[in-house]
Amino acid sequence: MSIRHHTLLASILFWTHTCLAQPCKTNVLVLSTPAALTESLKANPDAAFVSLQRHIPGILIHLRYATTHNFTHKVLYHHPKALLRKQPAEALKKVQEELNKRGLGLKIYDAYRPFSVSCLLWQHATDRRYVANPKRGSHHNRGTAVDLTIVQLGTGNELNMGTDFDNFTDTAHHSFVHLPAEALANRRLLKNIMWKHGFNFVPTEWWHYHWRDKNYPLVDLHFDNME
Repeated sequence: MSIRHHTLLASILFWTHTCLAQPCKTNVLVLSTPAALTESLKANPDAAFVSLQRHIPGILIHLRYATTHNFTHKVLYHHPKALLRKQPAEALKKVQEELNKRGLGLKIYDAYRPFSVSCLLWQHATDRRYVANPKRGSHHNRGTAVDLTIVQLGTGNELNMGTDFDNFTDTAHHSFVHLPAEALANRRLLKNIMWKHGFNFVPTEWWHYHWRDKNYPLVDLHFDNME
């Protein structure tokens, strides 16, 4: 068996174990097969998932839950793609274009997140104010949320936002003002431009934004089955 086949098999086994090991319960519909997702798109083709790497020129992708550089210190998904529904992806493209005029761009920490991965996050969280309850599901599970920051074009250096991604303290809240003026200005820039293009925010996480339209079902599919 080739190295590629070994890697693919390991990914499939990891994904199967993850899904089967998480007996999360939710009160809403979860699409868990490619056929179910395809059927749901018949009534609304614009709800299809698109790759941000392909759709938005120059966008930087560093999916933190595909690494150990996250609050669980575990790799929570393998071979990921940064995916969003078509409408929020189109809006995010406009955000990128507007930032590019300032010599800036976007860096993505997380986008679509399978429902079973949200179950893992719920189990690991010590402060559940910062993690979506699986009973309701997450905007990430619907493909309508993105965790992101702003970077400088050319260098890719992140602007100072006062804290890192997934900082579960009051310092990460939008209302926290005891930060350098530069960090507060950068947060305002991100918040204002995302709001302008149709995204909402949560008070406790400067990096999280979600599409205002909530009429999308939860999805629990591996990234390779999404586009």
